[in-house]
Amino acid sequence: MVDYIADYLQQIRDRRVFPDVKPGYMQSLVPDEAPARPDKWEDIFADVERVIMPGVTHWQSPYMHAYFPALNSYPSLLGDMLANAISSLGFTWASSPACTELETIVMDWLGKMLGMPSCFLHGDRHSRSMGGGCIQTTASDCTFVTLLAARTEAIKRYKVGQPDLEDAEINGRLIGYCSDQAHSSVEKAGLIGLVKMRFLHSDDNLSLRGDSLQEAITADRESGLIPFYVCATLGTTGACAFDNLREIGPVCEKERLWLHMDAAYAGSAFICPEYRSWMLGIEFADSFAFNPSKWLMVHFDCSAMWVKDATALHRTFNVEPLYLQHENSGNVTASPHWQIALSRRFRSLKLWFVLRCFGVEGLQKHIRRGVELAMKFEDLVRSDHRFEVSAPRHLGMVVFRIAGANELTEELLKRLNKQGKVHMVPASLKGNYVIRFTVTSQFTTEVDIERSRVF
Repeated sequence: MVDYIADYLQQIRDRRVFPDVKPGYMQSLVPDEAPARPDKWEDIFADVERVIMPGVTHWQSPYMHAYFPALNSYPSLLGDMLANAISSLGFTWASSPACTELETIVMDWLGKMLGMPSCFLHGDRHSRSMGGGCIQTTASDCTFVTLLAARTEAIKRYKVGQPDLEDAEINGRLIGYCSDQAHSSVEKAGLIGLVKMRFLHSDDNLSLRGDSLQEAITADRESGLIPFYVCATLGTTGACAFDNLREIGPVCEKERLWLHMDAAYAGSAFICPEYRSWMLGIEFADSFAFNPSKWLMVHFDCSAMWVKDATALHRTFNVEPLYLQHENSGNVTASPHWQIALSRRFRSLKLWFVLRCFGVEGLQKHIRRGVELAMKFEDLVRSDHRFEVSAPRHLGMVVFRIAGANELTEELLKRLNKQGKVHMVPASLKGNYVIRFTVTSQFTTEVDIERSRVF
């Protein structure tokens, strides 16, 4: 299997990036029931190519330009191999001290790499910081976890003045905010959390501004609603646009709203000092999250989340039955109090391996290379009068379209994906149908960018 994986990654550019199959293709390739007796390993292994690979979208392909990166690397794979062998369930410090402690250490390493304020770091065991970081499954989980924590804080604060109100009555009046460019996971968090979410219009740069937020808060308060949460996006899905933190932050501070910053894709780039200008205003945040699994050579799943005050999470998720207590309870970070699930995988091992094997400089070089390749593709698009770049290019993402009706761009994308030689996905920006082009693979070269131009 190790040899197969190595060969797969080395030869991945020879595979069709987007599969040529129809829904249900696998049904005819496998039996209707599990085998009564063990199959031979040789037969199982042969079915990887026969059954699985025909239906795989090859995310590591140099011709994969859809979505956002979802990278892997040999150090990351090896770290997870060891974690799977150990197979510890890190639900308390006692259940796996190494799992708990390594996670706090690498999250501090990562926070320092991004230049985050010390209030978001665990610090040493004598630190008085109330903040810290943990590894969640996805950025969607981070949004949901922080929304639930913000809800707890809002209800607690509102009941100080009106103690006779039921929690459910207050919850029914809560309202949160995000840009109309925010990820769909923000809407989903509101649906599951049973709170209203308002999507505010972004400006011409697809950015949420402070005056729009303030206007909405004022109007909602006058209507009897209780504003409590804002999710600001750093690097939107549609165009990698950035909300204006320096304007949004002071509004949230004045109005006492929880400010969560979702930097799922762009956060990786902040290890490079030249891109940290988009973080200006982070001191106003209550929580911050990004996905090392997108661009830092750590394979899915691995989402880094920091909070300024972890007690808000504890108040939301803390249940501590006798069987989870141990003699060091209260003296160490309690992972179950930072998430919805009880157990957690030993994800910090693969992150630790990657940070040590590449080093900060190696990862910075990788980020900058992706940006350079995106800039090259942008130049190629701009040099062709038939196309237009639909929004400013930020980092490793270019959005473009055929000049003219939306149907022309839509038809082009369908033809490109049907060929299977490159893969991209669309977005809608202020009514315009656009194609998103991201440099998603560590194997992509300038020659590959030129090849994409041909199609």
